[in-house]
Amino acid sequence: MPTIAISSFYDHFNNATVILVALSLILFSGFLVTRLTKLAKLPNVTGYILAGILLGPCVLNAVPRHVIHDMGFVSDIALAFIAFGVAKFFKKEVMKQTGAKIVVVTAAEALLAGILIMLFMHWVLNLDWLFSMLLGAIATATAPASTMMTINQYRAKGEFVNTLLQVVALDDVICLLAFSAVMALENTRGEVSLAGILLPIVYNLAALGIGFLCGLILSKLLTPQRSRENRLILALAMLLGISGLCDVFEISPLLACMVFGATYINLTRDKTLFKQINRFTPPVMSIFFIVSGMSFDLRILGSVGLIGVSYFLIRIAGKYLGAYFGCAAVGSSREIKNYLGLALIPQAGVAIGLAFMGQRILSPEVGNTMLTIVLASSILYELIGPAAAKLALFKSGAIPRNAVRLPEVEPQSTIELPRLARRYWPLRGIRQPAPPQPPPRRPKPTKTPKVAKLQKTAK
Repeated sequence: MPTIAISSFYDHFNNATVILVALSLILFSGFLVTRLTKLAKLPNVTGYILAGILLGPCVLNAVPRHVIHDMGFVSDIALAFIAFGVAKFFKKEVMKQTGAKIVVVTAAEALLAGILIMLFMHWVLNLDWLFSMLLGAIATATAPASTMMTINQYRAKGEFVNTLLQVVALDDVICLLAFSAVMALENTRGEVSLAGILLPIVYNLAALGIGFLCGLILSKLLTPQRSRENRLILALAMLLGISGLCDVFEISPLLACMVFGATYINLTRDKTLFKQINRFTPPVMSIFFIVSGMSFDLRILGSVGLIGVSYFLIRIAGKYLGAYFGCAAVGSSREIKNYLGLALIPQAGVAIGLAFMGQRILSPEVGNTMLTIVLASSILYELIGPAAAKLALFKSGAIPRNAVRLPEVEPQSTIELPRLARRYWPLRGIRQPAPPQPPPRRPKPTKTPKVAKLQKTAK
């Protein structure tokens, strides 16, 4: 069997060599599979998950199980990066400009999807309350990558796009808040003492304080004279430190890392650090998604069929209905009210990371079930999400009828219009017109000798 041959290959190496070879294999497989998914116009996240499934124990078994188990810390690092990146959208002036309307719409679409899934899982499918609440909290998340890719590809713009981007940014915040609340409730499970109820609240408030303090300190340390390398080192040190402290007290690091990033961006207005971290994170995120895919258990996929299908369909219905009613409550336009929910279908990064984290507090069997449901749903959401987002953008008028349009410019002269036409018509496959010819010059009359003699005599 190929799986036996591959797994026995590692028996000849020490532990350090096994880890290095496994990491190299993980990164190479992610690169190769994403070449194929790009041909199918699928996002990279789908390719990474599929690469993990192929490498995992259910298919090739190319990575030892103990290596997969020991890479659990990668999810903490990835979630820290995700939470820090989300924080850049929470600048004071942006929040004042959007007002309460975006908050109402986001809360309606996110919470309705989460509540519907939680109640259906517990009351209809008779699942445990903790499992139902965790799955409901994860359902509130939306992946912005697919939506952003579609917006950029078709150059969509307008009120619908502005509303969509703000809702997607706030969506992950509500998801992190809901998941942190469920984690806090789990920490008090079985304890009726006052300390058992108050300690998780105190720990979470302390984590928020640590995030604010780290953001304040980082804003003082990253002076303009600081080199790019040291800026990255200091930011990563604080992100990892926050995650480690939260792990000591068994609380979620997501809110603390988000407060850390929000404090820094509001004190400095420095977007360069966020761009620098985004250029650093692709290998980490690739490893994270592939390791998540390796935890995908194909053997229990059939047994969770009803739960998975219910999660997949109810989340779409909850997102659409919540966005519709939320927009109706704040008086949004008909286009936003009817089509915003279609653009909120994609789900990937935050949801997978939270499912990976929730796997730790559940029993192994239940944790694997939840992770399998979220991973399988994420693949399907990433398959239909871009198409649904394109449909929503097109129906709302955010995408023009023609993907490439002539610029709406008033020509300033008779020469300006042909110049613009020569620039843009090749994009539409139209033959270029000939360049304008200057008017013919009138020949200068020549003087005959007789006329010249008469003019000279007259003078």
